[in-house]
Amino acid sequence: MSSLADLRQEYARAELTHAHVADDPLDQFRTWFDEALDADVEEPNAMTLATAGADGTPSARIVLLKGLDARGFQFYSNYESQKGTELSQNPHAALVFWWAPLERQVRIEGRVDRLPDDESTEYFHSRPRGSQLGAWASPQSQVVDDRAELEENLASVQAEYEDDDPIPRPPHWGGYVVRPTQIEFWQGRPNRLHDRLRYRRANEQDDWTLERLAP
Repeated sequence: MSSLADLRQEYARAELTHAHVADDPLDQFRTWFDEALDADVEEPNAMTLATAGADGTPSARIVLLKGLDARGFQFYSNYESQKGTELSQNPHAALVFWWAPLERQVRIEGRVDRLPDDESTEYFHSRPRGSQLGAWASPQSQVVDDRAELEENLASVQAEYEDDDPIPRPPHWGGYVVRPTQIEFWQGRPNRLHDRLRYRRANEQDDWTLERLAP
């Protein structure tokens, strides 16, 4: 661990200017995401999701982006998990994507809403059957005695829904959409003078303002 201060990476793959980006940040995100796919970035839809409860204490974890449309960035979870509880208390979140091979980062902030039930159900039924059963079996973020308890829960729901196809969606499980008010695109540059372009707006009805931030 004594070498941590000496770990550093020089970035020089690309540059980012106003001339390089789309007028709409969602279009710009799609362009960068497609480039991450083309570069074979491992799990390019993995994103850090940061939330905070009523007391303001932050927490963060990696989740997977599962949809993007004009409303915003979509993911799915247990409503009774830590993230779900915090979002019910404070419906705002931040997302971060890190695509190391491209020396790129995207930061997103916005209000969070639950997706409509029919959309959550449609996505739930698109998941592998094992994942559907797991959503019933796991009391996400709750303390359990041991691994055996989870495996017993899984065996129980497997028996309960053995003849069900499709399996019903748990009422405590569904989707969220992060409706962005800020989206920042970060491109690594030499000498730590990174390019940072931020789109921001006060609400969903406003036009986007594009500005450069100092690194």
